Amino acid sequence: MSTDVTEFTGRVVNGAVVLDQPGKLEDGTEVRVRPVTKPEMAQENNGSLSEMLLSFAGVIEGLPEDLALNHDHYLYGLPKKAE
Repeated sequence: MSTDVTEFTGRVVNGAVVLDQPGKLEDGTEVRVRPVTKPEMAQENNGSLSEMLLSFAGVIEGLPEDLALNHDHYLYGLPKKAE
């Protein structure tokens, strides 16, 4: 094991640390990971995706009452579905 101390920086992507610059670490090398900063979204939003999306429920006004049933009609001009 080498006694040289080298520091690498990187970011977490899909749960794995991705280094900013290529670095060669041998398999089995013991490392220490210390977060430097948190992403802005993580600091602002502690809830789940579903909670965030639900915060928009019922917010938009002036849409047709049958939009959920006939969204293809309003988006693509297809015939309306019977209610």
